[in-house]
Amino acid sequence: MGTAAAAEQVVRDFCDAFDGRNAEALRPYFTDDVVYHNIPLEPAVGIDATIAFIDGFFGMCDGMTIEMVGIAVRDNLVLTERIDTFTVGEVVAPLPVMGAFDVRDGKICAWRDYFDLGQITKMLSGEA
Repeated sequence: MGTAAAAEQVVRDFCDAFDGRNAEALRPYFTDDVVYHNIPLEPAVGIDATIAFIDGFFGMCDGMTIEMVGIAVRDNLVLTERIDTFTVGEVVAPLPVMGAFDVRDGKICAWRDYFDLGQITKMLSGEA
C-alpha cells in the first residue's frame, strides 16, 4: 500500500472508531506529539491532552457519528469533508466540518478541524 493510500486508511479507520465514544480506544491512532486543533479553540498538544479533550467532548454528548462526505489525499496529508453529528439529549446537531490530518509512520501527528463554532453552539442550545 502506498503512502497516500496508507494515510487515507488510517484516517478512515480513525473516523469510524469515533462511533464507540471511547477516547482511550483512539490513542493508538496518534503519535505521542500529536497536535489536535479545533481551529476556533486552543490546540491540544500531545497525546494525553488530545485524549483528554476528546474524552471531555464525549462526556458532553450522548452520541457522535462521523459521515465522510469527501476525502482527498496527497502523500501524508488527508483532507476530509465530513458531517459530524452530535446527539445531546433530544438535540441532534449535524455539523459540516473540514478536517486536515497529517500522518507520520502510520499515525496521526496533526489534526485540524475547521467549522463554524457559532453554528454548533446554536444547534446544541436548541436555537437552530
